[in-house]
Amino acid sequence: MKMRRHRVFLICTVGLCVISFLHYYKALHYVSLLRELSAPYPNIKSFIMVTGFFWKEGSTLFPVYHHPKNAAVNKLQPRHASTPDPLESLGGLHRRTHVLQDDRSPYFVRTKAGALCFHETLKARPSVAGLGQRRILQKPDESKTPAKSVEESGAARGKPKRGKRLVKCVCRPGWHGPYCGVPTMVYHSNLPTKERLTPRETPRRVINAINVNHEFDLLHVRFRELIRAVDLFLVCESNFTAYGERRPLRFLHMLLNGTYDYVRHKILYVFLDHFPEGGRQDGWIADDYLRTFLTRDGMARIAGSRPDDVFLINDADEIPAQEGILFLKLFDGWTEPFAIHMRKSLYGFFWKQLGSLEVVSGCTVGMLRDVYDNDGIRLRRREYYTMPGFRKYENDTGHILVQWSIGSPFHFAGWHCSWCFTPEGIHFKLISAQNGDFPRWGDYEDKRDLSYIRELIRTGGWFDGSVQEYPPSDSKEHMYAPKYMLDNYDHYRYLLENPYAKQSNLGGA
Repeated sequence: MKMRRHRVFLICTVGLCVISFLHYYKALHYVSLLRELSAPYPNIKSFIMVTGFFWKEGSTLFPVYHHPKNAAVNKLQPRHASTPDPLESLGGLHRRTHVLQDDRSPYFVRTKAGALCFHETLKARPSVAGLGQRRILQKPDESKTPAKSVEESGAARGKPKRGKRLVKCVCRPGWHGPYCGVPTMVYHSNLPTKERLTPRETPRRVINAINVNHEFDLLHVRFRELIRAVDLFLVCESNFTAYGERRPLRFLHMLLNGTYDYVRHKILYVFLDHFPEGGRQDGWIADDYLRTFLTRDGMARIAGSRPDDVFLINDADEIPAQEGILFLKLFDGWTEPFAIHMRKSLYGFFWKQLGSLEVVSGCTVGMLRDVYDNDGIRLRRREYYTMPGFRKYENDTGHILVQWSIGSPFHFAGWHCSWCFTPEGIHFKLISAQNGDFPRWGDYEDKRDLSYIRELIRTGGWFDGSVQEYPPSDSKEHMYAPKYMLDNYDHYRYLLENPYAKQSNLGGA
């Protein structure tokens, strides 16, 4: 009997090994096994090369690797991968607290007739909080229609008038509702309580949490896009990559040298000085731990928050649109948690992918604390109804917890630009990637080659050899890219136009 059990166990083990081998066969055939296995840490040489590049002298407002012509790999001066003790530069920066203040901006104004209207509705009034005339957030057909009163729009839908208030605010294209403060991306969302939305007397404070590696151009765009809507950015940086190798604190360096002075008063720096146990063997441990540490360390250092403030967590390549976040700040009546539909792009905004990326991104501070135990990764997993504190929070607050999404697959509420770097930046992303999302392309020497990466950008191909058929894309289209990028087109040209396409194809796919 004992021998039979051992025999069954042995057969099962062999079967699992065969299945695992077949599952990863396609990935394995890309590896030059003898060459890769001869070195126990094949990524070290590449890591040292890119680390030296990051710490090249003459740091400017944007990283020196920004344009391909300035990033020739044969000019790099390698430096040792280890860094000085980061605490020497930090001082007490990673322990400071931030006191949230109320936002006193006049988002709503009274008309002569006494109506309370979102400031965008008043043509003669200068825009408040930098929100005026954002053409790219309108549907193409909306931008051609004249401004209409709420009464007219309600009549068109066959809804009865509900009092004099409805005729007093005149909505510009792209704004809706009795107060003209609901943006198109919310108006066309699946929010179940659109009829119950009312403006707040005191705006919520919005806290945006981000982990940063080397997405510095996209980080600037995020700050410029959201600086008026977000009250505090929690930015987490570690001196370890997601793979477990040491890396320089590049964001800290830029924060201290004045790069982010325009938004520094809204940044709370979170420093992760260790790599989680087991993270090298199971990359998902490291991936999850980054968000957990960011949320718990950051939220513990905020003073003056209220349960109805907004918490928003994003990856660095996810940029929400300002209008949707401002709506959360200014209105009562929406349910939680909420997701965001984002326009999907690859390598740059010129390779537009079909559909949208819908990511659960936020909730109130109260729900984050009572349901998710201040853990950002739990929020992103969509499983709020399985959390132990779910029913208690719902009963205590009287909130009906119904998940909804800002935007839709046809009305984007932000941008997700995946692998949007120069070839050198993609190279660093490859060797920094966590050890869990297989196949891990950074382990393959040929996939790390800069010429190969340039060809992927040119064709829109993927590391597995496939090439997708992307829809035509043009920089003038609706929600092509964040407004700040389009306003600074020359600087962001490498992400707005395919730098390796033929001249006749520039600006499109």
